[in-house]
Amino acid sequence: MADAKVIPFGRGDGAVPRPLRPAPDPEDAAEADTGVDGDGVDGDGGDGVPGPGGLEEALLRGVDFLRRRLSGCYEVDDFGFDPDLTDNVLLSAVRPLYDHYFRVDVEGLENIPDEGGALVVANHSGTLPLDALMIQVALRDHHPARRALRLLAADLVFQLPVLGELARKAGHTLACPEDALRLLEADEIVGVLPEGFKGLGKTFGERYRLQRFGRGGFVSAALRTGRPIVPCAVVGAEEIYPMLGNARLLARLMGLPYFPITPTFPWLGPLGAVPLPSKWSIRFGEPVPTDGYGEGAADDPMVVFNLADQVRESIQHELYRMLLKRRSVFF
Repeated sequence: MADAKVIPFGRGDGAVPRPLRPAPDPEDAAEADTGVDGDGVDGDGGDGVPGPGGLEEALLRGVDFLRRRLSGCYEVDDFGFDPDLTDNVLLSAVRPLYDHYFRVDVEGLENIPDEGGALVVANHSGTLPLDALMIQVALRDHHPARRALRLLAADLVFQLPVLGELARKAGHTLACPEDALRLLEADEIVGVLPEGFKGLGKTFGERYRLQRFGRGGFVSAALRTGRPIVPCAVVGAEEIYPMLGNARLLARLMGLPYFPITPTFPWLGPLGAVPLPSKWSIRFGEPVPTDGYGEGAADDPMVVFNLADQVRESIQHELYRMLLKRRSVFF
């Protein structure tokens, strides 16, 4: 089998033949909203099952994908990002969650630039990091430029067998200033969830209360490159695994940051790992510019702290606003 081409990293969206989920044409927005095509026929037969045309096209896409993999006609960047595999396999595995299970609504995509780099900073919750994947799907499938989100992940992710390699293939890298700086300089959309495990592992009673943002390393990277910071608020993830407690002893024995106790886990065994079908909303806020700061601002602790605090307050305010508008957790 031929070797895949390794290319220098750039925008990260790659030249993927026949994209799985092309960005909708604005002129077709009305049709897209109704879920009915121009002929008045639902492409999936109206029950979520692909119709004859949709199934045939899916099979053709699958054949094209296998042909590219076998011939080595796909690209991988310096970080290991494989756009072809990500679009056609990895994101395909979570798209049903996005579209049909969590029924995600997304707003503010116009705040993500069509070109050039930006740093997306989001709240983090839900016991498992499904929120990060939903943000990735939102940008890849629904942004007009189909931007790829390059998430900065904790070391633990890359220490796990299989999962660590898949994370690299999906475009993620270590949450370190050096990698963030390189990606922003390459005009990538970089995602960071600065609450980290403190956000993921907080109890249900602390839901939608942002945890500390750490030392603000993400702000330094944005300041050094002059790229804007886009706050992102996610509502719905807090309810998928309502965490009632943390078995700290078990977590320590297993080398985990926390061991969740939920209404279904570990009592129901593997069934307890099934998330509750909460209704999700993702909102990208107004970009916070960083190109107006003087030289050396990235090394000034007060500037970094104040900017990180501004972003944190923006996300917290947006979460409160979205919660006030929400009528139901599940509908």
